[in-house]
Amino acid sequence: MTVDDWLKRIKLGEDSTLELKRIVMRSSHKVEGPHAEGLADELAAMANANGGTLVLGVDDKTKEIIGIDYSSLDTVEKWLSEICQTRIKPPLDVYSEHIELPDNTGQFRPVIILKVPRSLMVHKSPNGYFKRVLDSKREMEPEVLARLFQQRSQSRIIRFEEQAVPDTSVENLDSFLSRAFIKEGEGSEEQQLRRLHLLSEFDGQLHLSIAGVLLCTANPIRWLPSAYIQAVAYSGIRNDPQDQVDAKDFSGPLDKQIWDAFDFVRLNMKIPGRKALGRIDYPQYSLRAIFEAIVNAVVHRDYSIWGGRIRLHLFSDRLELYSPGSLPNSMTVETMRMMSMPRNEVLASLFSRYYAVRDSGLGREYLMDRRGSGVDVILAESERISDKKPVYENLADMELRLTIYAASLTTEELNHD
Repeated sequence: MTVDDWLKRIKLGEDSTLELKRIVMRSSHKVEGPHAEGLADELAAMANANGGTLVLGVDDKTKEIIGIDYSSLDTVEKWLSEICQTRIKPPLDVYSEHIELPDNTGQFRPVIILKVPRSLMVHKSPNGYFKRVLDSKREMEPEVLARLFQQRSQSRIIRFEEQAVPDTSVENLDSFLSRAFIKEGEGSEEQQLRRLHLLSEFDGQLHLSIAGVLLCTANPIRWLPSAYIQAVAYSGIRNDPQDQVDAKDFSGPLDKQIWDAFDFVRLNMKIPGRKALGRIDYPQYSLRAIFEAIVNAVVHRDYSIWGGRIRLHLFSDRLELYSPGSLPNSMTVETMRMMSMPRNEVLASLFSRYYAVRDSGLGREYLMDRRGSGVDVILAESERISDKKPVYENLADMELRLTIYAASLTTEELNHD
């Protein structure tokens, strides 16, 4: 927008997507007004609606350009960052721009343009849950809030992974990664990616979907900071930093995360062997079960939970795998073997049709089996190795923990490598 464009818009006053605020400084290093909590409510309200723009340095009553002292711009920026990161949950991503606009005398004064995109999440600010209605914020009634959670898919009513990621475009696609989904004679690349829900339209613009970011970009955490696997191997049986022998974070597209995490377990687990009549290996875990467990964690985790990464802990006697989110679609730990109801249906479908398995010993052609046999494989294969059944636990409806026990053979029975 040009200077004239901004002046015309400000002259028209506040509306559903425009908020004007005057900045009052106590000193060049202290913002006195507006109140931080009130501004947090305003920003969250915009994000919970359709996004909007906040212009700082303009009187909202008179629409007069007041400006912000040049010496105070950095202070105001840091103040805004603190509000977005600590007073709004989950933290809010906004975009700022400094421009100069003329006041009533024609003198140009700096203002800050803060752009708030429509969020993928539902944000809570200091005084509750707000949504922008016309030119002001409104606290949401319970039924309105419930409907918004449904729309943003945190209550699993619609597919979260099909939603458009506002700050993306077709240019963000990695052509090498997206090429895997393109088939000759089935339409243009855009048509095929839209049909697979890897591209999604919002407000007349074409964006990557959540699934598109996770599968077709080299660095999904740019948009989804928690979309990675944190893996740690310990020499003992406790979560003790002093016992840590290996630790890695695996990011990148989801298929790469799966294979990196699988290799982490394969390389860190012990494989003793008996050599009396020719070597016989006794691995701690069934690699087939480990593979299924990691794939399930990646496909079924809740990507809408802020800060919820997958955690893989490898101990001397067990493996623990934590997947963010409660069980989807009214499933329980007891019904997992009888029901196959993926939270992320787009990911499950694409994993079962497009991603070939590199190791024939894992018992399948693609990353996922359409029959939903993964849990059965995990339970049967792991118990065969260790004589102990793996344990699934739903932790406070926030995480699903899978514990797979290692095979335990005595030192007397085995000669170790």
